[in-house]
Amino acid sequence: MRGVMGKYPSSDGNGEVNGANGIIKTNRKCRDIVFLVFFIAFWIAMIVNSSFGFNQGNPLRLNYGLDYKGNVCGGKHKDFNLRELELTYYVNPNQVYQSGLKNSGLQLSLTRTICLLDCPVPSEDSLNWVCDYPEGDIRITLDDWIDMNYDYFADLTPELRNTSLELQGPCYPVIFPSVNVYWTCQFIDRPSNVSLTHWKQMNGVTIEDNMVIDKAIHKSINARSAVLKRYVADVGKSWPVLIVCGGLLPLLLSLLWLLMIRHFVPAMPWVTVFFFNGLIISVTMFYYMKAGWIGNDAISPIIGEHDPYYHVSAREQHHIRAAAFLMTCVMIVAVLSSIAIVRRILMATSVLKVAAKVIGEVRALIIFPVVPYLILAVFYMIWLSAALNLFSSGQIIRNDCTTNCCAYDLEAKRVSCDDCCGYSIHYTPHIAASILFHLFGCYWATQFIIACSSTVIAGSVASYYWARGETLTTIPFLPVFSSMKLLTRYSLGSVAIGSLIVSFVESTRFILEAVRRRLKVADIMPDNWFKRMMFYTSRVCLKFIELTVKCVNRNAYIMIAITGKGFFKASEMATDLIISNILRIGRVNVIGDVILFLGKLCVSLASALFAFLMLDTHKYKSSHNKITSPLFPVLVCWGLGYVVATLFFAVVEMSIDTIILSYCQDADEHQGTAHYAPPLLIETFDEQNEVQRIAQ
Repeated sequence: MRGVMGKYPSSDGNGEVNGANGIIKTNRKCRDIVFLVFFIAFWIAMIVNSSFGFNQGNPLRLNYGLDYKGNVCGGKHKDFNLRELELTYYVNPNQVYQSGLKNSGLQLSLTRTICLLDCPVPSEDSLNWVCDYPEGDIRITLDDWIDMNYDYFADLTPELRNTSLELQGPCYPVIFPSVNVYWTCQFIDRPSNVSLTHWKQMNGVTIEDNMVIDKAIHKSINARSAVLKRYVADVGKSWPVLIVCGGLLPLLLSLLWLLMIRHFVPAMPWVTVFFFNGLIISVTMFYYMKAGWIGNDAISPIIGEHDPYYHVSAREQHHIRAAAFLMTCVMIVAVLSSIAIVRRILMATSVLKVAAKVIGEVRALIIFPVVPYLILAVFYMIWLSAALNLFSSGQIIRNDCTTNCCAYDLEAKRVSCDDCCGYSIHYTPHIAASILFHLFGCYWATQFIIACSSTVIAGSVASYYWARGETLTTIPFLPVFSSMKLLTRYSLGSVAIGSLIVSFVESTRFILEAVRRRLKVADIMPDNWFKRMMFYTSRVCLKFIELTVKCVNRNAYIMIAITGKGFFKASEMATDLIISNILRIGRVNVIGDVILFLGKLCVSLASALFAFLMLDTHKYKSSHNKITSPLFPVLVCWGLGYVVATLFFAVVEMSIDTIILSYCQDADEHQGTAHYAPPLLIETFDEQNEVQRIAQ
């Protein structure tokens, strides 16, 4: 092991280590500059990519449809202010019917739509109408049109009445009742007999009343792309929940956990396991409630009041049930696993004492994670805003169709058959690439900030260790700020490449897993046992590679903080050190890592639980703020809570890892006796006889 220490100057000519500054090199030089330049170039590309989203996107498109003029419902436009008119209504029932027929050549996106305040209901004693926006010779304001229930048929000239009876506008009959399903008026295949009778008495054209008219709109609402858009819109609408449950709550819980680790070490492993089991059971129960398996609070695709006997199915309901089933499996495994480690919790207590003593000596470590936390908070707010615009980016173009459709144009004062197919949003392949690039950028940035934080903590703890508990004349003044200075001046490139490797490996695993699921759904799995074995073995190997890279990276950051070496050299040194002491490190650290992992899950599960509670209020269950499903907002809060917990728990995690690696180096440098271990740490190791085990 002396060969590992010999890779960087740690001793003077007599073999004595020259205090903290003899180990933690300050005469460094910039490392991995090429990767730092690449990282900067990547972020320039991220800014350009986000600018494209802000320029082309409109988050309103994620929930609301387009009208026959190409306006987005719920938005303010040059001709009409449609802020209150959020619902998309298909005015021509025959077009909807034809779009539901096979080989008809007419798609639902080509039918005529209009934006309304609420879904029209057939009259009980006459015939209601929905007319186009008032313009041309129709001398009423948009507000008057709304107050008239969109009906100015009585004021039309005989010519316009005749075109309306031919379903060419400007007014269209309300024959079918409709209900608000995700801001689209879903037709109910129960035509009003009264309205249909009046329509026939007025010699209107035949209106088809087949159930196809119901299925056509329902199919469009349930399309995968529409569901994904609504999920993304849910995240945007629930931004107050993200701030409270994904930002502030995990911050407070993480700080509380660190303070309790500092003062109540013996009880913390037991408290962590207890709260973990309680929280995961509570979150699972909330999934059961939203899936409709417990109580009467299941999610519903219908917005507002409606006939209780009318039910509409949606993909969101199936997804929340699948999530509830998955959480059940995770809960069972997690609870059984936590019971299995109860016997080893006492060992975790001794490991956590190491970190508690370090935190007590270097007190700035508790507050330091607030710095990367604030940086990530600002980044996530900007990133999320850009993501909403990227997901909704695209060009609104007029549909080009060859179907036989005509509609009266109030401005042109004639029936037009040239531009009656409406508008749609055109998405190009590069938009999907931009979204993937944006997602990868978020993950890389997160890993980069966590890596920087871990490196600063490692440098601070190493300064404390190699000072042999001496006064601050030996330890750099405010070691946290000293470590930050060394990182920002010399090692940002090393941290950038380390975080890139983790991001690339995890992204590759995610993509391959997605491909595997697609193949499984398409029933294109390997056909013989050998190929199937290789298929599943590759998944395990990739997961093992991911965990190995994370472990090596974490220890490489420690060596970067201590030696100032480049990433690959530091990784080599860390790997040699781990291999030489694999049994010693594993005995001490594994259970401690498990408890820390459970602690992170406690914080993230608490975030998810409070997100469920906030989303269950009236604000997010009605009107335009309605969340179609709590699934995505809760998952985002869960993820944000885990990231925040990782930042703060890294104080304990990196303290333990740095102390153990430094202890192994110290013992190896001095023939099995650690000279620079502070007395408080030696006492902690002695309690569990860890010193003897490590020095064997």
